[in-house]
Amino acid sequence: MKFESADPSVVRSIKQREFLNAWLRAAAKHRPLPIVDEFQPNRVGEELADMMGYDVIGEGDSARFLITQAGARLSATYGTDHLKPAERTNRYLEDALGPERYAHVIALYRTCLKHKRPTYSISTVQDADNKDVSYERLLLPFGCGDAVEQIVGSYKSISIEGGFKINNLMGLRPKAVPVILVRAIIDRDFVPRQPSQHLSDEVVELD
Repeated sequence: MKFESADPSVVRSIKQREFLNAWLRAAAKHRPLPIVDEFQPNRVGEELADMMGYDVIGEGDSARFLITQAGARLSATYGTDHLKPAERTNRYLEDALGPERYAHVIALYRTCLKHKRPTYSISTVQDADNKDVSYERLLLPFGCGDAVEQIVGSYKSISIEGGFKINNLMGLRPKAVPVILVRAIIDRDFVPRQPSQHLSDEVVELD
């Protein structure tokens, strides 16, 4: 599946939209890439369980992604919650996921790296009770110069069928192989919302 060019409206999750808007505000101050220290979304502490942080080691197709922060809920999602918190970080993404899962997702990270723009995807997978679950991934690039040095990821799972089992949902042997429905580069013109909207819902325009 190819990546489509999209504007922020492609992002479904309200919290992920807030993260994207915070990235846009930071990007308006530092171009072509915002610096991670100026990424200041509201109530980020409440979201750390669903977030990952990476240092980018190397460049281009040879770049690797070193995990610097691993959310507790994500560890359950990927079936690695048996590891101690200290063992979930300071390892490369391909080692954490294994070659099969890594091959399915690496295009998202490489595209974020290449285009220096946020990338977004939606996958569907079934939990242990055969409920359909949407898995939404937003990757945000940061750096001090022209090269991406860090990536912050937000990952959300949701089901229209109500409660679902998160354990091993995207693990090495999930009940069903995730099917990617959306792959998007958020690189279209950004249109501001009306001033009456709450700050966290604003979209910053980049010329």
